[in-house]
Formats: sequence, C-alpha cells, structure tokens
Amino acid sequence: MNMEIQLRGKLVLVTGSTKGIGLGIVKEVAREGSDVIINGRDKEGINTLVASLKDEFPTVSFYEAPYDLSTDFGIQQLKENFPKIDVLVNNLGIFQPMNYFEIEENDWTTFFKTNVLAGNELAKFYLPKMLEQNFGRIIFIASEEAIMPSGEMPQYSMTKTMNLSLAKSLSKLTIGSQVTINTVMPGPTLTEGVEKMIEEMYKGSSLSREEQQQAFMREHRPMSQIQRLIEPSEIGRFIAFIASPLASSFSGEALRIDGGMVPTIV
Repeated sequence: MNMEIQLRGKLVLVTGSTKGIGLGIVKEVAREGSDVIINGRDKEGINTLVASLKDEFPTVSFYEAPYDLSTDFGIQQLKENFPKIDVLVNNLGIFQPMNYFEIEENDWTTFFKTNVLAGNELAKFYLPKMLEQNFGRIIFIASEEAIMPSGEMPQYSMTKTMNLSLAKSLSKLTIGSQVTINTVMPGPTLTEGVEKMIEEMYKGSSLSREEQQQAFMREHRPMSQIQRLIEPSEIGRFIAFIASPLASSFSGEALRIDGGMVPTIV
C-alpha cells in the first residue's frame, strides 16, 4: 500500500526530464497522481515518451515542453506556455569529465548557463506566483560533487556548489510561508550519461557492463557505502516526498541521497 503524500493534482515541472534522473522523477511524481510537464529539446522524442507515460499512468495529464532551456528563447517559450505551476524541479544539467588545464573559457560559460542560470531564471519567474498562492516547491538537483568534488570535472562541480548557495539564498525569501526551496544531492546514479561515461572509461577492457560499473565504484567512488550506482527511481521517490505538502519542514536544506559517500562530521 502506497503512502498518500498529497501530491495528487499538483502540476510539476521537471526540466531535462526525458531520461535519467529527470525521467525517474517524472514517473514517481506521476505515480503519486501529479500532472507533469515533460521538458527536453527533442520534440519527437517527447511525443513518444508522453504516449508511453500515458499508457503507464492513464489518470495523469502529461504536458510537452520541447524547449532548449539553455537558451533565452527556450526559457521564454516555457514561461509563456506554462505560466503557473506548483512544483519546479530544476533537474536540467550537463556533465563531462575534463582536465582542468584543458577547460576553455567557453566551457565554463556553457556549464554555468545550463546548470545554474537556467534554473535561476525559472525560480525567479515561478517563486512570486508560489508565494502568492502560499504553496510551492522549488528543488535544485545538485550532486555530491557540490561538497566533495572528485576532481574529474571541476567545471561541473563548481555549478553544483552554486546550486546549493542559490537555493539557500532563495529560501530566505519564503520565510513563514508554505513555499520551500531545497537542494537534493544524488550520489553516482545509473543514468544513460553515466553508463556511457563508464563504458568510455573502460573501453577495450574485457569487463562486462555490470563489472565495469562495479570497477568504477570500487576504483573511483570507494567511499560509497552501498558500492553500487543508485537507480533513478530511487532519486525520484525521494524527490516526490520533498515536493509534497508532507515535507513542509524541509526548507533551505542541502539533502543528501548519495549512498553514504560524503563523510558525516560530528
């Protein structure tokens, strides 16, 4: 029996939600009865995905938002077509292992604009409306890289730390209301992008896909206590709760779901 978390009928926007963690979030909030706005750049891909989701969740309404939110035009289209929502999940993000000395100025700008400024622009647009209706949730999807950078992708880690700071700052604007703003920091998650990254890292080895993932955790993420990649559905279930009215005591928080990777200092 599912716990009723009072998300039924809420309108949830999940950016970058056609695969990976974003899609995991979409499915879990839909499972709780939320209507969902699906965002991505591939219009045909979104059409196919929405048709599949409607079969899986026939009582839920899914809306297509085929806009590139790394551009001003894409953000403007989203605002015009979806002027009011209950929950904003700023999941859109890019990552790539890069050598610090090979990162060029344009790389830093691209990561900053995509991983930080897009979510900031949406928060700035939707937050006043949430305060006016005295309910809303804004959730930034960061990473354990925000507080424990691996050194493998400094341009990405920088933006995830910015997510923490921005969410905390914005939460100060919601004091005494039923609007909350939090950051969630997933650990290594089995998304399509991570799977591709690991395959590239172990290219030419005789390891199976599962053995490659085990080797990655053992060699590159040894502090993980679960010693496996997290499933997107696991992240999605956690986000669904944080998005719900039942999570009203979480505000301005940096919430970890990292498999115990980050040490706890007592």
